[in-house]
Amino acid sequence: MGRRGKKKGRPVSGWLVLDKPVGMGSTEAVSKIKWLFQADKAGHAGTLDPLASGMLPIALGEATKTVPYVQDGAKIYRFTVAWGDERSTDDLEGPVTNSSDKRPAETEVRALLPKYTGVIMQTPPQFSAIKIAGERAYDLARDGETVDIPAREIEIGRLDVIEHSGERTIFEVECGKGTYVRSLARDMGRDLGCFGHIAELRRIEVEPFTQEDFVTIAELEAARFGGEGDGDPDTADDASDAADLPVDFTAIDALLVDTSAALDCLPQVAISDDAAVKIRLGNPVIIRGRDAPVEAEEACATARGRLVAIGAIEQGMFKPKRVFAG
Repeated sequence: MGRRGKKKGRPVSGWLVLDKPVGMGSTEAVSKIKWLFQADKAGHAGTLDPLASGMLPIALGEATKTVPYVQDGAKIYRFTVAWGDERSTDDLEGPVTNSSDKRPAETEVRALLPKYTGVIMQTPPQFSAIKIAGERAYDLARDGETVDIPAREIEIGRLDVIEHSGERTIFEVECGKGTYVRSLARDMGRDLGCFGHIAELRRIEVEPFTQEDFVTIAELEAARFGGEGDGDPDTADDASDAADLPVDFTAIDALLVDTSAALDCLPQVAISDDAAVKIRLGNPVIIRGRDAPVEAEEACATARGRLVAIGAIEQGMFKPKRVFAG
């Protein structure tokens, strides 16, 4: 008797803007969402540490093709720096490595902000996913090695003090891709001569999504199971294990943001249904209309408001690079 094949998940597509709770890893969160939607494909747009909370955009189905555009978007974090201790992980998880009795005045903290605004060089934390000679820095750090991680260029749009109490300062930062907030806490603490580490971290925006798009695990479970418990199997990442659960996904699917939202940063081109068929077959089409762009390295084509493809516009023709199912 042959083994029964593994069932595929649903071909559901869209973005789920999860308000990730503290204690849940990003991979665990993706597995949970994939299981709740019984989706055939899922991925996230930017890791959020287990000790951090807040926005973790999760792409389902066709939306996974748009992940790079969200990863490149600006991000806003609200974070608390505890002064006096520097830790190996630059947050609460690691042991104390340096201490000071000094506590900075609010004027000292504010005077430091211009140094951390604009395009700056930043060294990622020892406990980070940066690859060193093919290995993750955090794996080397856990083995007791101190690794030389080169500084890299990042961009800080703004860095504001929200509240200062002497022992702690609450900041809000708007930053570009590749910024480590833990490194900000570490470096500011060293500059102030008092050391510091992240005590709380919450991501509140990932462009183009805002806090209005937030969905919690509790809201997802209520939509999926009607408040009768989540029935979460031991293997939450296996959608086929939920085959005996209710199959009405109307309520939970309504919590998704359309795949095209991730591409608001690109020029938009409206096309006909006939043109959409040609594009989905990989063929270029002539772009018509007075307002249609003549040239664009990247643009997205839509038909009746539905995303059809990402492509380039050259000499008045849309040439598809990545197509989406209708």
